[in-house]
Amino acid sequence: MKTSVPPAPAHPLTLLSIVVPARDEEGCILSGLQHLHIELDLRGVPHEIIVVDDGSSDRTWDLLQNQARIMPVLRPFQNPGEHGFGRAIVYGIDQMKGDAVVITMADESDDCRDVVVYWKKLNEGYDCVFGSRFMPGGGVIDYPRIKLAVNRLANFFIRMLFNIRLNDTTNAFKAYRKTAIDGCRPFLSPHFNLTVELPLKAIVRGFTWTVVPITWRNRRSGEAKLKLREMGSRYLFICLYLWLEKYFSRGDYQRK
Repeated sequence: MKTSVPPAPAHPLTLLSIVVPARDEEGCILSGLQHLHIELDLRGVPHEIIVVDDGSSDRTWDLLQNQARIMPVLRPFQNPGEHGFGRAIVYGIDQMKGDAVVITMADESDDCRDVVVYWKKLNEGYDCVFGSRFMPGGGVIDYPRIKLAVNRLANFFIRMLFNIRLNDTTNAFKAYRKTAIDGCRPFLSPHFNLTVELPLKAIVRGFTWTVVPITWRNRRSGEAKLKLREMGSRYLFICLYLWLEKYFSRGDYQRK
């Protein structure tokens, strides 16, 4: 387990919001939500689950509406603006009632048991908890080889550029106190590059963080939404933007 700095005393958390962006996930959305809710309920984690349908053309929205009738913690929304993975997450964050948030995928690739670990670490006082699939105790199942190679190169580049020990920055599955989320505004990334913007901005702006091992499994139904060819320049843009903030903003955006 890796840590930035020891956490300062913080207010105890009362409600965890889980934000799930979803698009054309009719094959897996319900099982993932049910497993997540059961796990958090069994572990005594007070929670709400916010699912943002980002322009689905299948039965995802109908399934969410029906499920909300029997699962009171589920709050489904449709993204009313332009579509995009990052836009859907930001819209979900704007609806949250909790004082902490976990961002997770709709395809059940993230282990719901790791959400409980995140909750516990946040309650130790950390502003952010980042998961790594590539540290002792973590792991991946059925990761496509080409995507894995690109992932490791991209994360190595980020580690060198920002001189940080986090080796899985590009993974969306992370947790933040609401104070950290608010301290990272305004958000610039409309697409998957938000997964890089949030952790790097939190680190650059001085929020405390720790890293825990997590496991990841490739989706069993539906199609992956991340297109590497489309996202390369967007990832690079947000990394360079935050690098400039880190070294040239003279602390204007630092946590006070």
